[in-house]
Amino acid sequence: MAKIFYTERDIDEMKARGVTSIDVTENVVITDLALERAMRYEMKINRAEGSSAPKATMSGSVNLVAAYPRTESAGDAELKQRIKSAALAKLDGQVDAAMLDAVISRVVSSLK
Repeated sequence: MAKIFYTERDIDEMKARGVTSIDVTENVVITDLALERAMRYEMKINRAEGSSAPKATMSGSVNLVAAYPRTESAGDAELKQRIKSAALAKLDGQVDAAMLDAVISRVVSSLK
């Protein structure tokens, strides 16, 4: 039997149709990008019963940060302010505030 390959485009189409889970058998291959997209959409990946296929695992190239984006919490704002204050004190205020805010936001968002 021919293998079925799911790409991120296939996952987008499934999401548009209202699909919330994907059944994986020995004949189904999900690309890394498709797996990231499915996780972002909170789709469930099911191993079909009776399948001799190994349990689906993520390769090292799956970007979990992209797959599970976070929303900013109240603690993030406080953390960013504390980091900004410390950086400004250390640099004697000799830094572009907008650039500092952008760097801090990027670093804090990548931590979670």
